[in-house]
Amino acid sequence: MDNQHQKISGYRDLFQEEIDLMNEAKALEAECLAFQKTVMRQLSEQEEHGTLEEKQRLREAFAHRWAQIGKEDIETGFMALVRAVAQPQPKE
Repeated sequence: MDNQHQKISGYRDLFQEEIDLMNEAKALEAECLAFQKTVMRQLSEQEEHGTLEEKQRLREAFAHRWAQIGKEDIETGFMALVRAVAQPQPKE
């Protein structure tokens, strides 16, 4: 649907430069999240096939938790950057 943002309260028309920035942010976010998945796979591999020492280190370091926090922070950071570009009007 063309111009669907005009039907959503608080959104405005964006300049092409802003659209390009938002698309770049989305692409970078996808790249960062793909890296986070790679880290998670590597941690799972260590957990499954690692030595007892490696498995203990993973647990003590809370490695999976930190990787999950990284994912959430990536998502939050890019959401904030997109919002900074889009500049939606605050709710009244």
